[in-house]
Amino acid sequence: MKIHKSIASILLGTVLLLGSIDVQAGNPDRSGSAGADQLLINPWSRASGLANSSMASVRGIESTYLNVAGLAFVKKTELVFTNTNYLVGSDISINSLGFSQRMGESSVFGLSVMFMSFGDIPITTEDLPEGGIGTFSPSFANIGLSYAKEFSNSIYGGITVRIISESISNIRSQGMSFDAGIRYVTGERDNLRFGIALRNVGPPMRYGGDGLTVTGSVPGTIFNNLTLQSRSEKFELPSMINIGAAYDFLLGEKHTLTANGQFTSNSFTQDQLALGVEYTFNERFVLRGGYQWEDGITNADDRINVFTGPAAGVSVQIPTGANKTMIGLDYSYRSTSPFDGVHCIGAHIDL
Repeated sequence: MKIHKSIASILLGTVLLLGSIDVQAGNPDRSGSAGADQLLINPWSRASGLANSSMASVRGIESTYLNVAGLAFVKKTELVFTNTNYLVGSDISINSLGFSQRMGESSVFGLSVMFMSFGDIPITTEDLPEGGIGTFSPSFANIGLSYAKEFSNSIYGGITVRIISESISNIRSQGMSFDAGIRYVTGERDNLRFGIALRNVGPPMRYGGDGLTVTGSVPGTIFNNLTLQSRSEKFELPSMINIGAAYDFLLGEKHTLTANGQFTSNSFTQDQLALGVEYTFNERFVLRGGYQWEDGITNADDRINVFTGPAAGVSVQIPTGANKTMIGLDYSYRSTSPFDGVHCIGAHIDL
């Protein structure tokens, strides 16, 4: 037990140390200067229905977005799939797949994959600015490998290593990021939880490829087929720290009301505060709602985020078989301006 607590203390210290080094307080003046913004998109329906407020209560593979320590609560095997119609009207869709497996008494491994599709975009050139010569489709994806552990009855921790890829037909960028998180559980019935997580920390990325080359000739010289290659500037990852708490109000044997709160300190944009409430009936029906606030979000002239704050979601899950395998459907909606919101529908299987 002393060894487990020591490991947990080291992991928590690492989170705080990395946070103090790599993550600065929210700074709207730096908005747009980071890249790999796909890391800021929550592709999971249950967590997004709470407006990203559930870092202290989220469990399973969905926790790899907010606080990977929640992965340690997987009982045996979990499989999750979601499809997101992102910013309706923009033709952007996201498909995500997650798998987690308990290994031994206290360890859980997880694999999460996220693919973004932007549809077909016309190819244009200086000579043909109107297109008509075909289309291309950008490819954005990230793959995360996670490990979480129950150090004691109160302390849980985890870490994620993520591979990031962004490309079009002739330009590509690849990189790597790291997440780490801790959750502390207390209360007479383990109904009070606190968490802290560091996300999207890693080396800068850079674009490269044939799309950054120009071929031409130099008049008056023998260089008739000269190729010049430009080097793009490096860009940072959108690092952040999540700090949150959650409390379960046990309203009877079949009714639970969970209050969630989360503060996010962003390196390259404004800080955010999110609140959410989740009602669960008999572990079969779940209703969610939340609001994510940042400075200026209530004023269309001052808002710098496409999200306007409100979010809602619902889940229905049914036990099947002798081992009570849980099969469920999830849906969430987040309000945006412009565009017509974000709709996410998913399915999950808990063995």
